[in-house]
Amino acid sequence: MPVLTRLIPSPVVVDISNGAMDKLDGILADQRISASGKLAIAISGGSGRALRARLAPVLPYADWFPVTDGTIDSAVKLADDIKGRRYDAVVGLGGGKIIDVAKYAAARVGLPMVAIATNLSHDGICSPVATLDNDNGRGSYGVPTPIAMVIDLDVIREAPVRFVRAGIGDALSNISSIADWELSHRINGEHVDGLAAAMARTAGESVLRHPGGCGDDEFLTVLAEALVLTGIAMSISGDTRPASGACHEISHAFDLLHPGRSALHGEQVGLGAAFAMHLRGAAEQSGLFVEVLRRHGMPVLPAEIGFSVDEFVAAVEYAPQTRPGRFTILEHLNLSAADIRDAYADYAKTIRS
Repeated sequence: MPVLTRLIPSPVVVDISNGAMDKLDGILADQRISASGKLAIAISGGSGRALRARLAPVLPYADWFPVTDGTIDSAVKLADDIKGRRYDAVVGLGGGKIIDVAKYAAARVGLPMVAIATNLSHDGICSPVATLDNDNGRGSYGVPTPIAMVIDLDVIREAPVRFVRAGIGDALSNISSIADWELSHRINGEHVDGLAAAMARTAGESVLRHPGGCGDDEFLTVLAEALVLTGIAMSISGDTRPASGACHEISHAFDLLHPGRSALHGEQVGLGAAFAMHLRGAAEQSGLFVEVLRRHGMPVLPAEIGFSVDEFVAAVEYAPQTRPGRFTILEHLNLSAADIRDAYADYAKTIRS
């Protein structure tokens, strides 16, 4: 009889708790990831450097590699530096850029990768994608899912609260992304992976419905779990579809049209998701998005992330070009600049009333 199941690429261990980082050596040894402690640890110049002093005594055989930025060049350099030195695993210790650099470098040299997130700003911490800057702007590179995911809530609370808020926006955007995926299924017959959609939607809803705030351990745990589940959902589907729709197209447009001026990714996709829900005519859901974003101190208007209405309209108009072949509410409606301006005026009026 055939086994009617499938294997799901996911971390062998996910530890989200207070003091999780102090248990790192035991976690890696118990899970047979690294019994020797011979690790290549990529760190940032900020939070990573500060945490090196804390971790060095419990990881005496690790080598530390400072990473200056989140570029493809830095990722290739890291891979070249660790190649042939017989490490058990590569560890990314820091924010999203450092983790993405470590993911790419680990894939390049064929080693497992351990992600230790120092903030919760987006769902890339556990995704099978490394987003890296390159000569043409920014690229997404397929990589294996981290073999272990460690999130120390004590460390998360030390990061600027803006990063937690950005993670909220990225988690909430799952709901809009799934709506786009289902729209494409209805219009174009695109296959929707039900398990990936269920995981991503559940992750988004868990954050949307939670009454807690950024300073609560319970809420931070739910948010961290949501970001991890979203990464696994992308591994299941084999692409970013469960977590990337019109909301992300709008964010990518901001990044490409205004390099150096863009806000945090989660801030942009949160705003993009609220506007996309409005375009769908889902007034109740759009209103709930705005209510939750505001409760957490997140932007809901372009002026709140430093963009004019004209710039927002231009970004929405350009957005479909950022993901050729992806079908969302933006491609479905095919709005002109005048249409977008009218829709935005209605959105702004609705959320101010």
